[in-house]
Amino acid sequence: MQNRLIKSTTGHGITRREFLWLSSLSAAGFLVGCAANPVTGRSQLMLISETQEIQIDKQHSPHQFSSDYGPLQDKFLSNYINQTGKKIAALTHRPHMPYSFRGVNAAYVNAYAFPGGSIAATRGILLALENEAQLAALLGHELGHVNARHTAEQMSKSVLTNVLIGGVATYAGAQSSGLGKLASQLGMVGAGALLASYSRDNEREADALGLEYMARAGYNSNGFVGLMDTLRRMSKHRPNAIELMFATHPMSDERYRTAVEAVRTHYRSAQKFPLHRDRYMDHTSKLRAMKGAIEAMQKGESSMAKGKYGEAETHFKKALKQAPEDYTGLAMMSICQLAQKNYAKAGFFAEEAKKVYPQEAQAYHFSGFAKIKQKDYVSAYEEFKHYENLLPGNPNTIFYKGLSLEGMQHIKESANEYYRYLKIVNRGDRAEYAYQRLVEWGYI
Repeated sequence: MQNRLIKSTTGHGITRREFLWLSSLSAAGFLVGCAANPVTGRSQLMLISETQEIQIDKQHSPHQFSSDYGPLQDKFLSNYINQTGKKIAALTHRPHMPYSFRGVNAAYVNAYAFPGGSIAATRGILLALENEAQLAALLGHELGHVNARHTAEQMSKSVLTNVLIGGVATYAGAQSSGLGKLASQLGMVGAGALLASYSRDNEREADALGLEYMARAGYNSNGFVGLMDTLRRMSKHRPNAIELMFATHPMSDERYRTAVEAVRTHYRSAQKFPLHRDRYMDHTSKLRAMKGAIEAMQKGESSMAKGKYGEAETHFKKALKQAPEDYTGLAMMSICQLAQKNYAKAGFFAEEAKKVYPQEAQAYHFSGFAKIKQKDYVSAYEEFKHYENLLPGNPNTIFYKGLSLEGMQHIKESANEYYRYLKIVNRGDRAEYAYQRLVEWGYI
């Protein structure tokens, strides 16, 4: 193994091939990178093809859904969300995209879209909605971002701008867990790079498209006003629960007023369409029965983000008292115990979470981390191996497999995992540790 293989990327964090390709873009190349916006028809800077949008989505969206505690286990509600979204997606400017819609178990309030059409809404925001027309407005807004190619355009501009000034952007992404540094230490991975903050212009365009799409699908346009009003009220009365949504989707009174005016004038006739309140209430009955537990989780997550772990634990205990078999509550409590270095308790709650939702990967990661801290390297390795089988693509799992093997004194196998890790990540404390081990063991 040679040193040049380890450091196969430039100091700016992109591969040499990507750097040379970007650096060689001529004036003609820049023209090739312009495409017609599928909504407006205007020329739009675009270095990412539609095929790449879909590939990026497939690669990264599963990690974000997992960091949001996985898709809903309530199949009745999950199918309802997907069917509602598909009905609207068929009437958009890009109906051929491989759209999919789901609720995710996270308690915080948010909805987001990946560039290939994978769209999610958290339990927190689903709980805040009052009818199907508001759900249609929410999904329509996210469809607006996909159809206008906002994420792809933003990524294209960031890559181009930063290559020209000699660097590469680190996208200002969403920390869905609200845990910041702790999430990084645990090796949790989401897709913040693809959930970067939209501009106010992006939001205006997505609002306009969302309203257009939901009206086309036969929903009462007042559902959009209702959504805007709900978000506006929550921003004033429950800012902690909704802060991430506003970090990625800037909200303003102007957006609310614009929606009111559009419904009053252009979409006046759509006010006669149904809101489907009863249908929404029927499908969300199980979710609404958990309202107290979810609100306690929101408070606990907010406390954890501030480093108040004892306070967070109190909130999670309250949530689990109301919903003792809720995967998110159990996983959050495991994280909270890890933060307090109560590794045995963290492992217990991770094990309980695994029993409740064995198809979801994240609890295996928490369990493995707790076992490493307890020096149970054999069991830790099995946990990380299982995680990687369920959800491949998290480089931190590879590192922890290497660390577990090192603890077992399986040096050759450990070196292979560290090498795999360094082919993906070449900076930071873990990369430095892995590199030094390979040097010490004579592989470099």
